[in-house]
Amino acid sequence: MFAATTQIRVRYGETDQMGYLYYGNYALYYEVGRAEAIRQLGFSYRQLEEMGTMMPVAELHTHYFRPALYDDLITVKTILKELPEGAKIQFHSELYNEEGVLLNKGITTLVFYDPKEKRRTNMPAELYDRLAPFFNQGHE
Repeated sequence: MFAATTQIRVRYGETDQMGYLYYGNYALYYEVGRAEAIRQLGFSYRQLEEMGTMMPVAELHTHYFRPALYDDLITVKTILKELPEGAKIQFHSELYNEEGVLLNKGITTLVFYDPKEKRRTNMPAELYDRLAPFFNQGHE
């Protein structure tokens, strides 16, 4: 399993009239978590794109437990429960407030896509090589 965390402070412009993080912005927080998780592997989305791989979202599922509020410092935990095989990768996201209370969970499925060929492709070997050690522990 691979897990990474990052923090985001809820900005005023991201809230609704009640001061709650607007429901549509949770997907943006998931995206920040994914990008930072990949960065913590020593890689970036930019590098993937420069290598000819894009990662469009194919599915998004979310479950709201409690609201995130204006000025809360949110911890976004991004988890890969399985080492991706083939063209899909699934990120599990969990959002916690400063007290450690779980506010939201989501699952985002992305596909590896070659924009020149206009088709799905497998995960780039470079990214696979960075992730594999997190999944091989205890299986050697």
